[in-house]
Amino acid sequence: MVTRLSTKILNICIASICKSKQLDKAETVIVDGIRLGVFPDVVTYNTLIDAYCRFVSFDAGYSVLYRMREAGIIPDVVSYNTLISAAARKCFLPKSLDLFDEMLQRGINPDVWSYNIVMHCLFKIGKPDEANRVFMDIVLGEFRPSPATYNVMINGLCKNGYVNNALSLFRNLQRHGFVPQVLTYNALINGLCKARRMGAARSILREFREMGYELNAITYTTVMKCCFQCSKFEEGLEILYEMRSKGYTFDGFAYCTVVAALIKTGRIEEANEIIEQMQSNGIEPDLVSYNTLINLYCRQGRLEDALKLLDEIEKEGLECDKYTHTIIIHGLCMAGNFVGAQQHLNYMNTLGFGFNLVAVNCILDGLGKAGHIDHAMRLFEAMEVKDAFTYTILVHNLCRARRFLSASKLLVSCLKCGFKILRSTQRAVIDGLISIGFTNESRKLKSKIRLARFLH
Repeated sequence: MVTRLSTKILNICIASICKSKQLDKAETVIVDGIRLGVFPDVVTYNTLIDAYCRFVSFDAGYSVLYRMREAGIIPDVVSYNTLISAAARKCFLPKSLDLFDEMLQRGINPDVWSYNIVMHCLFKIGKPDEANRVFMDIVLGEFRPSPATYNVMINGLCKNGYVNNALSLFRNLQRHGFVPQVLTYNALINGLCKARRMGAARSILREFREMGYELNAITYTTVMKCCFQCSKFEEGLEILYEMRSKGYTFDGFAYCTVVAALIKTGRIEEANEIIEQMQSNGIEPDLVSYNTLINLYCRQGRLEDALKLLDEIEKEGLECDKYTHTIIIHGLCMAGNFVGAQQHLNYMNTLGFGFNLVAVNCILDGLGKAGHIDHAMRLFEAMEVKDAFTYTILVHNLCRARRFLSASKLLVSCLKCGFKILRSTQRAVIDGLISIGFTNESRKLKSKIRLARFLH
């Protein structure tokens, strides 16, 4: 009794020391305990596994298994669950699955938590069918699924694009007495929003409130972002104001979502106010935040401020991505500095980003809008890689320059390549040909468009 009680006290001490990240001290306490005749047990080592995985590395946590065996202590399901979970947290997803197999080979029976983690990993690596088989093993086997099991399943289905299946499972579970949690509703709302099914998302949101749940920051941000993506800016801003009135603290993601939406609608002053609020709240910007700020400055014509942010990004230890440089190139084009845009594009190539079609399309569009249509045509001819946007941009700008015959030839060339051009742009070419008296050419173009639709 004394030894067991002493081991329990030892474990409490080890857990407390590990929480404070003093792992060397925890090891010393274990050694001192053994000298005094207080021997560690599986709980002691499981605590060490978790601490090493969290604060040192996964390999350091895994090495504790060898020490356990040397001490004659057999790892249990908690030991492996801790390691499987740690591997999943660090995105070593195949390793998580290997550990699950290792656990089975060692004759350690998994529990529901083991299966939950495995399901999560399978969904993460894009194997929803295998995750579903694991789920069915739980349901039809001796285990009783936990609420976490259902949440993992619903969230995984949504994130893999099986929103209908997730919704069917949700309703079926409700009929069998399952009481959804906030996490469950958030996963469904997020999945429906990403699928642009705003009606179904609103229905779930209404049900969420009727259940007596209070919307949390994740729910608000999810719905707000969906409203902005569906161009329902006023609804999105209403959610923003409601969120602020309830005292919720924004994270950088929420601020960037709002700022990006305000920029798209031309509400620059409000975007500036949100940025000032973000800075006053002491939120450290990440790369997404910086990209949003750079985009704002470029739209305001504040290119010098935008370029200064590039230096600030480097000072913060972050690396600019392709999107960052594309925003700068677009800003230079908006300012009419096409030489600078080309130079920055060349600079991107020296950084190892490779060919950036989006950036080249920005230059092409900028040249066309600035009236340099011949320059745009030369750039187009020099491009080795083109997409539907490339053709659409040039056809649209040729129409702006009232060069409808050239636009017609380019449109036909695009259709022959199997690309699609917006119908509004096609209509602009047809109407343009008619306006300059080329009625026969407009009829021929209509026939070629119909033929292309039939072939592709």
